[in-house]
Amino acid sequence: MTVLMQARSIVKTYGATKALKGVDFAVEVGKVNVLIGENGAGKSTLMRILAGVEQPTRGELLIDGAPVQLPSVREAARHGIGMVHQELNLCPNLSVAENIFLLRGPGGGDVLLDRAAEQAAAAKLLQRLGQDIDPARTVGLLSVGEQQIVEIAKALAEDCRVLIFDEPTSALSDAEVEVLFRVIGDLKRSGVGIVYISHKLEELLRVGDTITILRDGEVVARADADGASVAWIVEQMLGSAGKLERADFDFTEGPAVLSVEGVTLPRSSGGAALCGVDMEFGAGAVVAIYGLLGSGRTEAMEVAFGARQPGSGAVRLKGEDITALSIAQRVKRGLLFVSEDRKAQGIFANFSVGANMGLSDLARFAARGVLSPVRERGAIAGMISRLGVKTASAEASIGSLSGGNQQKVLIGRALMPGPAALLLDEPSRGIDVGARAEVFRTIRALAADGLAVIFTSSDVLEALAIADRIIVMSGGRVTLNVLARDASEQMLIAAANASSQAAVAKV
Repeated sequence: MTVLMQARSIVKTYGATKALKGVDFAVEVGKVNVLIGENGAGKSTLMRILAGVEQPTRGELLIDGAPVQLPSVREAARHGIGMVHQELNLCPNLSVAENIFLLRGPGGGDVLLDRAAEQAAAAKLLQRLGQDIDPARTVGLLSVGEQQIVEIAKALAEDCRVLIFDEPTSALSDAEVEVLFRVIGDLKRSGVGIVYISHKLEELLRVGDTITILRDGEVVARADADGASVAWIVEQMLGSAGKLERADFDFTEGPAVLSVEGVTLPRSSGGAALCGVDMEFGAGAVVAIYGLLGSGRTEAMEVAFGARQPGSGAVRLKGEDITALSIAQRVKRGLLFVSEDRKAQGIFANFSVGANMGLSDLARFAARGVLSPVRERGAIAGMISRLGVKTASAEASIGSLSGGNQQKVLIGRALMPGPAALLLDEPSRGIDVGARAEVFRTIRALAADGLAVIFTSSDVLEALAIADRIIVMSGGRVTLNVLARDASEQMLIAAANASSQAAVAKV
């Protein structure tokens, strides 16, 4: 075995917080070196140090056995180290091709850029990933899943010796994951050392060669992937079982709170993103909208919330037609939405935990237009306690929280005005198994309080474990609408790949 890159006794502190406590980690040639742990375990901190984004407080990095300093991303790239970030690191106002070759031109950094060569090279990389995304298209117009593909293509363009993947499949469909794994296999055979982080445990066992587990900033276990199991990984991460198991929920779906009736949504590039979609969501129920990338699940949510105007059809909230209402008017009537993209469309990074949570209901905390800090603090403290947000205080920076706790803050923000229906787009994206279980326990509790909770998911097991009812979408249409207790994994996957124009089943 040949070690390409090594981290020795890495310590990283942020003030009084010690994120890494003497971590050792090795990247081997031609292997997928899996790194796993709960949110806050120190995975991303270690990866940022390896990629030159941050520097260790103590410890050393070695490449080919020689100590190196990586004071910047550019210096890390010079040593052949690249990273696919979980939080998308793209320029939304630039084209796909411009993002892919942002650090250098396709010809190696010529002074005069050949746009045609750039787009041709970008198209070749996207084709390698099984995608037909237009290289000239502006990145800001792409879906999160498509942007994830561009992020991966950007890393592949660098011809790295060490390539770090941080949650690369969080927004990808099963078919796209298969293509990515094929590419990873090609990279391994060419001698690239791969570091792979994911919260999808079965995926890690399939793609990984070695597994290193972090807990509270320390390495607690190492193993070869072929000798590990999901149960063993979870036990090492959490100290106890944390797998989502289907429970027999006491479920009674009440009268319809939110309904989508015959909705169509044309695409700007031609065709339709939604084709005559009918959905209904009742009080006290958790409903999952399951589908692959491009199925229309996110578009249906955005139409319901008012982020997109349908070509035809109607959206009703508690019987009222709200199709023509603005987002602010829908929020006022009790319809709330939490985006899958926490960074770009969720948190205010320069605000505190409390400020992020209280933004949605400032009017309630004001008397004659003047904000009452006492009333606001009391309401925020109550919501932090209700959702079990792990934070030092409401005044702490939102950036100091793990992804799972940031997600809870966003859910808390949506709950502050007392909504009738809550829309959650991929609520478990980028959070670990422990945080995921906490978020979904919160969702179950909200439904028990009479709320209509609707969430989208690309994880079939997640949908089966959490939802009372599951709606499956494919090609912009509803292909299945079934009670979770009557559904199976095979049934949902078949419906997600169906192209029929009508639902194959309806309850």
